Amino acid sequence: MTAQELSSGQTLPAARFIKEIGRGKDGARDLSRQDACSLFTAMLEQRVSDLELGAILLSMRIKGESINELAGFMDALAPAMLKLQLPPGLTAAPVLIPSYNGARKKANLTPLLASLLAREGIPVLVHGIAEDPGRVTSAEIFQAMDLPLCLSAQEVSQRFASGLPAMTGLDCLSPALHRLLMLRRILGVRNSSHTLVKMLQPFDIPALRLYSYTHPEYLQSLGHYFSTHLTSTQGEVLMMRGTEGEAVANTGRAQQIDRFAQGVRETLLEKQELLTATEPELPEDTDAASTAAWILKVLNQELPVPANIAEQVRLCVSISRRLHGGIANAVENSSHGKA
Repeated sequence: MTAQELSSGQTLPAARFIKEIGRGKDGARDLSRQDACSLFTAMLEQRVSDLELGAILLSMRIKGESINELAGFMDALAPAMLKLQLPPGLTAAPVLIPSYNGARKKANLTPLLASLLAREGIPVLVHGIAEDPGRVTSAEIFQAMDLPLCLSAQEVSQRFASGLPAMTGLDCLSPALHRLLMLRRILGVRNSSHTLVKMLQPFDIPALRLYSYTHPEYLQSLGHYFSTHLTSTQGEVLMMRGTEGEAVANTGRAQQIDRFAQGVRETLLEKQELLTATEPELPEDTDAASTAAWILKVLNQELPVPANIAEQVRLCVSISRRLHGGIANAVENSSHGKA
């Protein structure tokens, strides 16, 4: 793929890519990082026909993404994301919490996690979708807490400056990726964008990303990616088995939490085999209003913070402040060098 083809704005003939990835689980071949970037760029720019786009999404669903393909997809996404900045005066690096699952059987406590982090002075951004039939989304719970979705980078920055958690929709953070994500409602199955949305890092400074997975094989494949492709400017990642897909600690048995940073992988918290000694009082219902009312009681200290979530907050706060310290040192060293 030439630079001229990439910038032409013309429809991309995708047959040569489909020929590689569309041969089934055992016969398919992985794309190079460059080809993956070229293909995904065209998909984001709507330069792939609907027929070929469906074939690509289903082929990748069956084959699974390789490490190089994920890297290429992320290369393509970089210019297709809203760029975010922190307001001056903060003393912690941003924490990113993807929220694309919501609640079905258990209350969605992602907004509680975000609110507890914000209360500690951490700039925390939750990103996800506004609504999902049959589930209770974080956006709906935040709305019930009088914290509507942020619709611009400026609104996100203002929320940080106010010491409150910010949530923005994927349609604001990356409209092109949102379009691909929504194709699940047409095709009936997930596609590569469901993996990529949890990997987004829209800041130009190090940040802490929380990544939840649903199947153990993702810990291996995504763990390999984060072990080999995290740069110092991107920050760190905490991976854990999701609570109904959400990146918040389970209030019963705590999940294992693994940390990834510039080639380093370590387990910060081991999986609990037994339930916590005292089961916390949880919302009676999973709907947005009931969950929001319960979260506000916890924030007002009328109810205790579930122990496992409190431990997750402690880990995130420690890493966020350490990352900010590294940013401050780098800026100071750079100023001394210029002087």
